[in-house]
Amino acid sequence: MHTDKPLFLLVVFMIGVAIIFSLSLSSFTILRYGYNEFHYLIREFLVGVLSIFVMWSLSRLNPDKYFNTIGFSIFFISLILMGAMHFLPSSYVTAAGGAKRWIRLPGFSLSPVEFFKIGFVYFLSWSFARKLNEDKKSLKEELKLILPYVGVFLVAVYLIAILQNDLGQVVVLALTLAIMAFFAGTSAKLFMLTIFGSFIVATIAIVTSTHRIIRIKTWWATIQNMVLSLFPDSIANMLRVKNAPEPYQISHSLNAIKHGGLFGTGLGSGTFKLGFLSEVHTDFVLAGMSEEIGAIGVIVVTLCIIAIIYRIFKIANRSKDKVNYLFSLGIGLLITFSFLINSYGITSIIPMKGIAVPFLSYGGSSMLASSIGIGLVLMISKKADLR
Repeated sequence: MHTDKPLFLLVVFMIGVAIIFSLSLSSFTILRYGYNEFHYLIREFLVGVLSIFVMWSLSRLNPDKYFNTIGFSIFFISLILMGAMHFLPSSYVTAAGGAKRWIRLPGFSLSPVEFFKIGFVYFLSWSFARKLNEDKKSLKEELKLILPYVGVFLVAVYLIAILQNDLGQVVVLALTLAIMAFFAGTSAKLFMLTIFGSFIVATIAIVTSTHRIIRIKTWWATIQNMVLSLFPDSIANMLRVKNAPEPYQISHSLNAIKHGGLFGTGLGSGTFKLGFLSEVHTDFVLAGMSEEIGAIGVIVVTLCIIAIIYRIFKIANRSKDKVNYLFSLGIGLLITFSFLINSYGITSIIPMKGIAVPFLSYGGSSMLASSIGIGLVLMISKKADLR
């Protein structure tokens, strides 16, 4: 039995890129908070080495003995932590935008939602493999089968979208749930109904939150002149939002991408990271990279992400065990949606959601959780015929 070495090496390469840019893009943040100039580099390097070690260690394990145990442990522990951290004293929790999102541990902070996504995919793959099949069923019968999963998802919505004020993660989970259920054996009708239901939940979450309404208005202010130019003046005037907040972050993101051009300004020579893009090493890492390594460099990085997703889907397609098939599919979907949502957000195609770019955005929880997901895929790749 052999693990998928190309997948392992591709992820190691992406982690290496993340370590390099943790130094290049963090200069303003270092000056602002008075950190040592290698503060982010050292932390990202340590997390990167740990992530590679964990990924390699998981790949060496026997999937028949350890896969289910690790999958259930991740799901239940992360679910408990997501609920428990809202009752912890403020000294043990780091907040963002008034919402508790990180648990403070000695030397670092832990974001349970990043690990919950991996556990959620495992839970769905394990349960779908037992409950769903290709047998023809009525829509009513399918709804009865899928309702328990909707209940689990709504718990996740409450813990993530409401308590953590993080709708982006819920969107990723909703899309992953819908597509995994479809490939597990549900009908196209139920798939469309699930997507429609998710849209309704997302709409309610937006209209009941002033913060999200402002974010939508800011996004629309960026693109409305271009879009409304296609409509007659009477319709354009009705749809135009006046006195919308200035979309500074998105404007600077687009300018950074434009400034980088085809070949970039050179590693470390970007200017928009100097206070213009406040989250350049996290949410806007692709914009910062675009300025310094240009469109060519970002295309190379994108091709690496596509290659990673391809290898994961290949493992899924070659897996005979349905749990392994669905889990690999789910991990591939998480990476796909996270990358697309972030890249579409920084280019103003959709509102910015604050989703980390897999393996590239600064943040230990995101990198470590993604590496655990890949490690589990590598573990089960030993049972797939990859020839």
